[in-house]
Amino acid sequence: MTSMAGDGRLLGRNPLRSPVLVLAVLLVALAVVTAVASTVGAAGIPLSRLPAALGLVHGDPATVGRDQLVLWSIRLPRIALAIMVGALLAAGGTIMQGLFRNPLADPMLAGISPGAGFASAAAIVVGDRLMAESNRVLPFELLPPAAIAGALVTTILLYRLATRYGRTSIATLLLAGIAIGALANAGIGFLVFLADDRQLRDITFWLLGSLGGATWAKVLAIAPFAALLLAGLPFIARGLDLIVLGEAEAFHMGVAVERLKRIAIVLVAAATGAAVSVAGVIGFVGIVVPHLLRLVIGPGHRLLLPAALCLGAILLLVADTFARIIAAPAELPIGIVTAAIGAPFFLSLLLRQRAAVGS
Repeated sequence: MTSMAGDGRLLGRNPLRSPVLVLAVLLVALAVVTAVASTVGAAGIPLSRLPAALGLVHGDPATVGRDQLVLWSIRLPRIALAIMVGALLAAGGTIMQGLFRNPLADPMLAGISPGAGFASAAAIVVGDRLMAESNRVLPFELLPPAAIAGALVTTILLYRLATRYGRTSIATLLLAGIAIGALANAGIGFLVFLADDRQLRDITFWLLGSLGGATWAKVLAIAPFAALLLAGLPFIARGLDLIVLGEAEAFHMGVAVERLKRIAIVLVAAATGAAVSVAGVIGFVGIVVPHLLRLVIGPGHRLLLPAALCLGAILLLVADTFARIIAAPAELPIGIVTAAIGAPFFLSLLLRQRAAVGS
């Protein structure tokens, strides 16, 4: 199994290392995808009417009111949520791969997303019943902290299981992730058995992954966790670059390894938990995005992390737009779309790793 450093050498041919150029291209692509996503859907808004719907110019009064209602109440909250969730998942996967020093690490495959999903499902069923006793409705704001707590417990457990004598076994990581994910799914199944019809619909939402219930309230609910992630990335980029050499080597080069681990684990848990709390369990974004970027820009985390935020946002926004239009007016769960993209990619990555080990 090749290490992250080896992966960078094997796959990073002619890396493009200009941060300004890379980020500029990604931001332009994100703007283009956002504009396209704003115009398509069951209630389409032609591109020519988009400026009027945004309030930038005057338009036909017969269509402006309808366009603004669709855009500001339905389309833009969903786009904003897709951008934030995609960025959170991609950043979480990038940090995990740097911390575990292997490109196969991913919140979904490692059981972190199922762990967050189980905590969300428990909050829905148990919290809803507790609130019902006092004739109150479970506030949505309780779901992100519950999901983050589940992701944090899962991440710490996974790290302790996969790391021994300062070395992390990727085989143990993947196997432990499968086991933890199976336990979380078993817990979700038990909660499904206990849930009433309304709770069952909410839990099904987490299992399939969807942005169909996007609102500005949900965007605001996860915004603090996105801000926490953005604030933490500059403090771990250098450490993730050096920890590739090994924990002892990184320590001798001035990295506070244990503090780096703690910060990275909290950021992964916050990113994954916040994403799962509003969009359900969406897989493979965290493994596809950083791996594709390493092919272009190399393994350096100073550029890789902000680029992953942008590409993750682009990928999930494209997947959600496709999910909205492929079966319109019905919506395909976005988890199905990302799995259809990510599973073949993951298999190709496994085959590439096997070929590298055999050579």
